[in-house]
Amino acid sequence: MPPRIRQLYLAMMDFDRGQPDLIQHFTKVHAYAKLIAELEGIDPHTREVLEAAALVHDIGIPICNEKYGSHPGPMQEKEGPPLAREMLSKLDFTEEEIDRVCTLVGEHHTLSPIDGIDHQILLEADFLVNCFAHNNPRESLYHTLNTVIATKAGKEIFTAMFGL
Repeated sequence: MPPRIRQLYLAMMDFDRGQPDLIQHFTKVHAYAKLIAELEGIDPHTREVLEAAALVHDIGIPICNEKYGSHPGPMQEKEGPPLAREMLSKLDFTEEEIDRVCTLVGEHHTLSPIDGIDHQILLEADFLVNCFAHNNPRESLYHTLNTVIATKAGKEIFTAMFGL
């Protein structure tokens, strides 16, 4: 694991301290995003920025819960990027990398338009984890497979996981 991804991982664990559901979630999304990116042959720099985005993609949940009493996707997309920017600025990420991570955090519930392969992979990783966590019914899984999951690796993982 690259040193700054390890540092970010630990920073997110500290940020979500006492909230194992959030830590479990970003850990799983990160693992699937990394795996899909590797299987898809994504270049190492894009993959590292994607991994950073996967770790912080839900950073806005606690403030959304505090401000709005829940954490709907559009509010996470609004509240998350400034928090991600603040965290990444304390680590060894460039402004360009921080901008891209913040864009991905601000789009991680946006299905259209897809803004790059990193956006697609982040969506797929988040859906893999959420479909299981929410115990989505079979017809919903097929809908997700046919409308959200686009990469070859994502399709293989999704169909294996859910036996489709």
